[in-house]
Amino acid sequence: MPVFPKVVLFTDADGRARFREEALSLAEGSEAARLSPLLPASGLQLRQSPVGFRSSFHCTTTPQWLFVLRGRMEIGLQDGSSRVFGPGEHFYSADTLPEGAIFDPAIHGHWSRQVGDEPLVTAFVRG
Repeated sequence: MPVFPKVVLFTDADGRARFREEALSLAEGSEAARLSPLLPASGLQLRQSPVGFRSSFHCTTTPQWLFVLRGRMEIGLQDGSSRVFGPGEHFYSADTLPEGAIFDPAIHGHWSRQVGDEPLVTAFVRG
């Protein structure tokens, strides 16, 4: 059965952001158009970031899908690793601050930046 790759940015037990990959089943629809189960969504937000944009370390406030529509986006983690996402790529951002924790930019969250010479355009879909 076909699957949809779901890259997940999450908060691990140690409070640090990590990536993992999951598979969403495409068990619905037809042979010509495989579908996932209907996923909940509460809103859509579009963002454009100029060339040179880079954020500080931060946590996701509300879990959400992020789809890159144009440009390239790099996500960096506390361990020094990073991943770059281009047009048509996505991830599920769920690296929220652990309950009861006070944000510490040396432990929690991720940073993001625009990569290359084209502005970054993204769509956020909240679950």
